[in-house]
Amino acid sequence: MASSPSAADDFVDEEILITSDRYSPGPSSNSNTLPFPYRSVRVQKPIMIPDHFTHMPPVRDPLVTDTSEMQDETAEMCLSAIFNPDAAASSDVPLNEFGVPHLDRARHAGFLHKSLEPLPGAFVGYDPSRPWLLFWCLNGLSLLGEDVSVYRERLIDTARSMQNASGGFGGGHGQSSHLATTYAVVMGLTIVGGDACYEAIDRRALWKWLCSLKQPDGGFQMSVGGEEDVRGAYCAAVIISILNLPLDLSTESPAWTPEKPTLYKGLANYVQRCQTYEGGISAQPGSEAHGGYAFCALGCLSILDSPDRSIPRYLNVPRLVSWLASRQYAPEGGFSGRTNKLVDGCYSHWVGDCWPLVEACLKRSTNNPGGGFPSPSQSLFSREGLIRYILCCCQDQTKRGGLRDKPGRMSDPYHTCYVLSGLSSAQYKWELVDKPVAGVNLEAGVEANKDETVAYTEPVWKASPFPFLEAEGVQVFDEEDRVATVHPVYTISADRVDQIQAYFRAKVGF
Repeated sequence: MASSPSAADDFVDEEILITSDRYSPGPSSNSNTLPFPYRSVRVQKPIMIPDHFTHMPPVRDPLVTDTSEMQDETAEMCLSAIFNPDAAASSDVPLNEFGVPHLDRARHAGFLHKSLEPLPGAFVGYDPSRPWLLFWCLNGLSLLGEDVSVYRERLIDTARSMQNASGGFGGGHGQSSHLATTYAVVMGLTIVGGDACYEAIDRRALWKWLCSLKQPDGGFQMSVGGEEDVRGAYCAAVIISILNLPLDLSTESPAWTPEKPTLYKGLANYVQRCQTYEGGISAQPGSEAHGGYAFCALGCLSILDSPDRSIPRYLNVPRLVSWLASRQYAPEGGFSGRTNKLVDGCYSHWVGDCWPLVEACLKRSTNNPGGGFPSPSQSLFSREGLIRYILCCCQDQTKRGGLRDKPGRMSDPYHTCYVLSGLSSAQYKWELVDKPVAGVNLEAGVEANKDETVAYTEPVWKASPFPFLEAEGVQVFDEEDRVATVHPVYTISADRVDQIQAYFRAKVGF
């Protein structure tokens, strides 16, 4: 029970007791249970934690399987981490007035800085992932407000050692170029920023290499002769747009025809074919829907054209929204990546960062011909639930620091980066606002009359703190725990995106 209220507690209106009569232990139990006897929850009137986040799901399948037992164990671990007063009392982790831990900014930053230093021999198997380690650490540090410019010279030297004369970047020196590692290097250089970083990229060779990956069906292979999937669509669209590469295809490209298609030709149609019967997006047509691929698909379409035009044109939006909404679980508050899978902190980004794109699509499509989707009156996911999951369950509160998948797992740079990115998405509201542009040609990945030149408004992204009290209840984190913003499409600092795009727009030729 909470202690007697003092003068400092005058704001407290009531206490809600969750008692032990709802709990009967056992792996096959179908009851609404909490993994501890009771919890006294102090709330402000009329604010309280939604009931579905405080106990096990009311509807339970009587069939007990390994999967259902793992789900129950995960939910109970999360409930204990979020609501267990005994654990909170015995911990030296400071909590705010809503019982939520503060973001251990300094410790997480220290973990990422250490991860950029030479690693022990046990990490030799991660050698092909060195570009990703750079990206995860640099982006995570940027989200925490750290100065990453101190890594500029080291990053440039490392990037050049990974760059191949044939174009693109491999996982390390002498390794074949791959679209995923190329994306990671380019984004890492963009995060650090500066002319020296931009000039480290051989754009001409990179363009030729991308042409060799472009396929006749509209998609991109991840490497020459490698797999083709929706990751390639997103990575290629990001690289092309952020580096202002020519859209013309070289005649050596497998996708080249006398009709002279572009790098974007058919790309939106390829993404369209990856939507599944569930409404989510798969890696390739006919595969299983996955949260990571959903973000790649939405990000790609949002580069090819404004999301309010491209997303409803190529995807079944109601079915997509239904699938995305099903990825957030109660009582955990976090997201899963696939149907019937466990929550995982990294999907705070992969699924959580889909929502700004979807919400922009819904809000603006009501004003566009062929749109007509209802504009959401509030967020389509529980920001409070996700923030509680991140701050209570995903922080490694030991000396190690960093962020993790879920309680009981170790932190790592991958989860640290994407959990922080998801936290940013939950803390901010992103909107597309119109910017007047005169006489712009409509050439893009979305099919249009290429000869038509019109004056129209070019939407640009604008971020602002999400108004919790106005929109959906309490802001359960303190302002000191707010992280930096990330661009909804590029998932790095919007300022850095603007800087590199402006640099290459002003550059004549390669």
